[in-house]
Amino acid sequence: MTDANAAPVTGGSPHALAAVEAEIARACRDARRDRASVTLIAVSKTFDADAIIPVIGAGQRVFGENRVQEAKGKWPALTSVYPDIALHLIGPLQSNKAKEAVALFDAIHSVDRPSICQALAKEIESQNKHPQLFVQINVGEEPQKAGVAPGEADAFIKSCRDSYGLTISGLMCIPPVDEPPAAHFALTAKIAARNGLKNLSMGMSADYATAIMLGATHVRVGSAIFGHR
Repeated sequence: MTDANAAPVTGGSPHALAAVEAEIARACRDARRDRASVTLIAVSKTFDADAIIPVIGAGQRVFGENRVQEAKGKWPALTSVYPDIALHLIGPLQSNKAKEAVALFDAIHSVDRPSICQALAKEIESQNKHPQLFVQINVGEEPQKAGVAPGEADAFIKSCRDSYGLTISGLMCIPPVDEPPAAHFALTAKIAARNGLKNLSMGMSADYATAIMLGATHVRVGSAIFGHR
Protein backbone atom coordinates (compact mmCIF):
# COMPACT_ATOMS: atom_id res chain seq x y z
CA MET A 1 0.00 0.00 0.00
CA THR A 2 3.05 2.24 0.06
CA ASP A 3 4.97 3.67 -2.86
CA ALA A 4 7.51 1.32 -4.45
CA ASN A 5 10.26 3.86 -3.83
CA ALA A 6 9.36 4.46 -0.18
CA ALA A 7 12.04 3.87 2.43
CA PRO A 8 11.93 0.50 4.21
CA VAL A 9 9.71 0.43 7.28
CA THR A 10 11.73 0.56 10.48
CA GLY A 11 10.73 1.14 14.07
CA GLY A 12 9.60 4.70 14.54
CA SER A 13 10.47 5.69 10.98
CA PRO A 14 9.46 9.18 9.84
CA HIS A 15 9.76 7.86 6.26
CA ALA A 16 7.22 5.15 7.06
CA LEU A 17 4.89 7.74 8.60
CA ALA A 18 5.17 9.85 5.46
CA ALA A 19 4.31 6.83 3.29
CA VAL A 20 1.22 6.11 5.40
CA GLU A 21 0.19 9.77 5.23
CA ALA A 22 0.52 9.68 1.44
CA GLU A 23 -1.61 6.56 1.22
CA ILE A 24 -4.30 8.09 3.46
CA ALA A 25 -4.34 11.20 1.27
CA ARG A 26 -4.65 9.03 -1.83
CA ALA A 27 -7.48 6.97 -0.32
CA CYS A 28 -9.29 10.17 0.66
CA ARG A 29 -8.97 11.53 -2.88
CA ASP A 30 -10.29 8.26 -4.29
CA ALA A 31 -13.24 8.39 -1.89
CA ARG A 32 -13.77 12.10 -2.59
CA ARG A 33 -13.27 12.88 1.07
CA ASP A 34 -11.40 15.65 2.83
CA ARG A 35 -8.09 14.40 4.27
CA ALA A 36 -9.02 16.18 7.51
CA SER A 37 -11.97 13.80 7.94
CA VAL A 38 -9.61 10.92 8.80
CA THR A 39 -7.57 10.76 12.01
CA LEU A 40 -4.44 8.63 11.88
CA ILE A 41 -3.83 6.81 15.15
CA ALA A 42 -0.21 5.62 15.28
CA VAL A 43 -0.36 2.40 17.30
CA SER A 44 2.70 2.46 19.53
CA LYS A 45 1.95 -0.56 21.71
CA THR A 46 5.12 -2.46 22.74
CA PHE A 47 7.36 0.34 21.43
CA ASP A 48 9.34 2.53 23.81
CA ALA A 49 10.08 6.23 23.78
CA ASP A 50 13.13 5.81 21.55
CA ALA A 51 10.87 4.50 18.77
CA ILE A 52 8.05 6.94 19.44
CA ILE A 53 9.97 10.22 19.63
CA PRO A 54 11.05 10.24 15.94
CA VAL A 55 7.41 9.79 14.91
CA ILE A 56 6.38 12.68 17.16
CA GLY A 57 9.22 14.68 15.65
CA ALA A 58 7.79 13.98 12.19
CA GLY A 59 4.52 15.60 13.22
CA GLN A 60 2.32 12.74 14.46
CA ARG A 61 0.25 13.68 17.50
CA VAL A 62 -2.35 10.91 17.94
CA PHE A 63 -1.18 7.58 19.34
CA GLY A 64 -2.89 4.33 20.28
CA GLU A 65 -2.12 1.86 23.06
CA ASN A 66 -3.61 -1.54 23.88
CA ARG A 67 -2.99 -1.69 27.60
CA VAL A 68 -3.57 0.85 30.34
CA GLN A 69 -0.55 -0.23 32.37
CA GLU A 70 1.87 -0.02 29.45
CA ALA A 71 0.61 3.41 28.50
CA LYS A 72 0.81 4.60 32.10
CA GLY A 73 4.44 3.52 32.22
CA LYS A 74 5.67 5.44 29.20
CA TRP A 75 3.33 8.25 28.15
CA PRO A 76 3.24 10.71 31.12
CA ALA A 77 6.92 11.51 30.58
CA LEU A 78 6.33 12.00 26.85
CA THR A 79 3.20 14.13 27.24
CA SER A 80 5.02 16.36 29.73
CA VAL A 81 7.36 17.27 26.86
CA TYR A 82 4.72 17.09 24.10
CA PRO A 83 1.49 18.31 25.76
CA ASP A 84 -0.49 18.31 22.50
CA ILE A 85 -0.39 14.50 22.22
CA ALA A 86 -3.76 12.70 22.13
CA LEU A 87 -3.85 9.13 23.46
CA HIS A 88 -6.39 6.51 22.38
CA LEU A 89 -7.00 3.23 24.20
CA ILE A 90 -7.69 0.73 21.42
CA GLY A 91 -7.38 -2.51 23.40
CA PRO A 92 -9.76 -4.19 25.84
CA LEU A 93 -10.55 -2.33 29.05
CA GLN A 94 -11.13 -3.96 32.41
CA SER A 95 -13.56 -2.17 34.69
CA ASN A 96 -10.96 -1.97 37.47
CA LYS A 97 -8.75 0.07 35.11
CA ALA A 98 -11.46 2.60 34.25
CA LYS A 99 -10.16 5.21 36.69
CA GLU A 100 -6.68 5.16 35.16
CA ALA A 101 -8.06 4.97 31.63
CA VAL A 102 -10.25 8.06 32.02
CA ALA A 103 -7.36 9.97 33.57
CA LEU A 104 -4.86 9.03 30.87
CA PHE A 105 -6.70 8.66 27.57
CA ASP A 106 -8.46 11.13 25.31
CA ALA A 107 -10.48 8.35 23.64
CA ILE A 108 -11.50 4.80 24.56
CA HIS A 109 -12.38 2.49 21.66
CA SER A 110 -13.43 -0.62 23.59
CA VAL A 111 -16.77 0.02 25.32
CA ASP A 112 -18.49 -3.35 25.07
CA ARG A 113 -20.32 -4.41 28.25
CA PRO A 114 -22.42 -3.01 31.10
CA SER A 115 -19.67 -3.25 33.73
CA ILE A 116 -17.43 -1.03 31.60
CA CYS A 117 -20.27 1.44 31.07
CA GLN A 118 -20.92 1.65 34.79
CA ALA A 119 -17.24 2.11 35.65
CA LEU A 120 -16.71 4.73 32.94
CA ALA A 121 -19.81 6.68 33.93
CA LYS A 122 -18.59 6.80 37.53
CA GLU A 123 -15.11 8.00 36.59
CA ILE A 124 -16.26 10.51 34.00
CA GLU A 125 -18.43 12.15 36.64
CA SER A 126 -15.78 11.91 39.36
CA GLN A 127 -12.92 13.27 37.25
CA ASN A 128 -15.06 15.64 35.14
CA LYS A 129 -13.12 14.37 32.13
CA HIS A 130 -14.91 13.26 28.99
CA PRO A 131 -12.90 11.01 26.68
CA GLN A 132 -14.38 10.12 23.32
CA LEU A 133 -16.11 6.75 23.65
CA PHE A 134 -16.42 4.14 20.91
CA VAL A 135 -18.54 1.00 21.19
CA GLN A 136 -16.61 -2.02 19.94
CA ILE A 137 -18.58 -4.22 17.54
CA ASN A 138 -17.55 -7.87 17.19
CA VAL A 139 -18.44 -7.87 13.50
CA GLY A 140 -17.35 -11.46 12.93
CA GLU A 141 -18.99 -12.68 16.15
CA GLU A 142 -15.70 -14.35 17.02
CA PRO A 143 -15.71 -15.89 20.50
CA GLN A 144 -12.09 -14.97 21.19
CA LYS A 145 -12.68 -11.27 20.51
CA ALA A 146 -14.26 -8.60 22.65
CA GLY A 147 -17.13 -6.51 21.38
CA VAL A 148 -20.88 -6.39 21.03
CA ALA A 149 -22.53 -8.68 18.49
CA PRO A 150 -24.00 -6.73 15.54
CA GLY A 151 -27.53 -7.89 16.36
CA GLU A 152 -27.21 -6.51 19.89
CA ALA A 153 -25.52 -3.24 18.96
CA ASP A 154 -28.59 -1.00 18.76
CA ALA A 155 -29.84 -2.03 22.19
CA PHE A 156 -26.39 -1.69 23.72
CA ILE A 157 -25.84 1.79 22.30
CA LYS A 158 -29.25 2.84 23.61
CA SER A 159 -28.36 1.44 27.03
CA CYS A 160 -25.06 3.35 27.05
CA ARG A 161 -26.97 6.55 26.50
CA ASP A 162 -30.15 6.00 28.50
CA SER A 163 -28.99 3.82 31.40
CA TYR A 164 -25.48 5.18 31.96
CA GLY A 165 -25.61 8.68 30.50
CA LEU A 166 -22.60 8.07 28.28
CA THR A 167 -21.95 10.09 25.15
CA ILE A 168 -21.01 7.58 22.47
CA SER A 169 -18.84 9.11 19.75
CA GLY A 170 -18.73 6.18 17.34
CA LEU A 171 -18.05 2.51 16.70
CA MET A 172 -14.89 0.43 16.46
CA CYS A 173 -14.39 -2.91 14.74
CA ILE A 174 -11.67 -5.48 14.02
CA PRO A 175 -12.71 -7.77 11.14
CA PRO A 176 -11.74 -11.46 11.16
CA VAL A 177 -8.22 -11.86 9.81
CA ASP A 178 -9.22 -14.58 7.33
CA GLU A 179 -12.09 -12.71 5.68
CA PRO A 180 -12.19 -9.72 3.32
CA PRO A 181 -12.71 -6.68 5.55
CA ALA A 182 -14.95 -4.59 3.31
CA ALA A 183 -18.23 -6.25 4.27
CA HIS A 184 -17.40 -5.89 7.96
CA PHE A 185 -16.52 -2.22 7.54
CA ALA A 186 -19.77 -1.65 5.65
CA LEU A 187 -21.78 -3.37 8.39
CA THR A 188 -20.15 -1.22 11.07
CA ALA A 189 -20.90 1.92 9.07
CA LYS A 190 -24.53 0.85 8.68
CA ILE A 191 -24.94 0.31 12.43
CA ALA A 192 -23.36 3.69 13.11
CA ALA A 193 -25.60 5.49 10.64
CA ARG A 194 -28.83 4.15 12.06
CA ASN A 195 -27.72 5.15 15.56
CA GLY A 196 -26.67 8.65 14.57
CA LEU A 197 -22.96 8.06 15.14
CA LYS A 198 -20.47 9.90 12.95
CA ASN A 199 -17.16 8.32 13.98
CA LEU A 200 -15.87 4.97 12.73
CA SER A 201 -12.65 3.52 14.12
CA MET A 202 -11.79 0.85 11.56
CA GLY A 203 -8.87 -0.14 9.41
CA MET A 204 -5.34 -1.16 10.36
CA SER A 205 -2.01 -1.41 8.51
CA ALA A 206 -3.21 -3.97 5.97
CA ASP A 207 -6.61 -2.49 5.13
CA TYR A 208 -6.90 1.16 6.15
CA ALA A 209 -7.35 2.36 2.56
CA THR A 210 -10.38 0.09 2.21
CA ALA A 211 -11.72 1.35 5.53
CA ILE A 212 -11.40 4.96 4.37
CA MET A 213 -13.35 4.13 1.22
CA LEU A 214 -16.13 2.79 3.47
CA GLY A 215 -16.26 5.75 5.83
CA ALA A 216 -13.57 5.31 8.49
CA THR A 217 -12.88 8.47 10.47
CA HIS A 218 -10.10 6.90 12.56
CA VAL A 219 -7.55 4.39 11.25
CA ARG A 220 -5.29 2.48 13.64
CA VAL A 221 -1.91 1.94 11.99
CA GLY A 222 0.97 0.30 13.82
CA SER A 223 3.32 -1.95 11.86
CA ALA A 224 3.27 0.24 8.74
CA ILE A 225 4.73 3.04 10.87
CA PHE A 226 6.74 1.31 13.59
CA GLY A 227 7.66 -1.96 11.91
CA HIS A 228 6.71 -5.44 13.06
CA ARG A 229 6.74 -6.22 16.75
